[in-house]
Amino acid sequence: MSDKKLRRLRDQASGPATLISEGCKIAGLISGEGNFLINGEVEGECQLKGCVTIAERGLWAGIVRASTVIVAGTVEGDIDASGRVEITSTARITGTVAGEAIAVAEGAVVQGQMNTTGRTEPVEFIEKRESDRKS
Repeated sequence: MSDKKLRRLRDQASGPATLISEGCKIAGLISGEGNFLINGEVEGECQLKGCVTIAERGLWAGIVRASTVIVAGTVEGDIDASGRVEITSTARITGTVAGEAIAVAEGAVVQGQMNTTGRTEPVEFIEKRESDRKS
């Protein structure tokens, strides 16, 4: 199956991730390559080549710089992705979100600015829901 058919970033993740478990707190600069799964708390900044996933119970206070970012938990700071950003329905973000493409699920809370760095021209939106039915 090609990556093009896998719409969600978490469906594309491969290999084991570095895990920051619930109850664990890390402060400082994190750098490196690979996938990272945050269930605990991080206070600081990262510069990572790979996917950073902030799980529902995860908290990131600081700047997240990575290839791709998935947020299901809380981010108090900025997100700067060179690729895509996926914001799930349980996400709470206070800060600027920037990425090549940004997907936001209904129910997510984003207090701040969102900037897409990908296409210069807007993509046509095609509504796939049924139109209002006649009474």
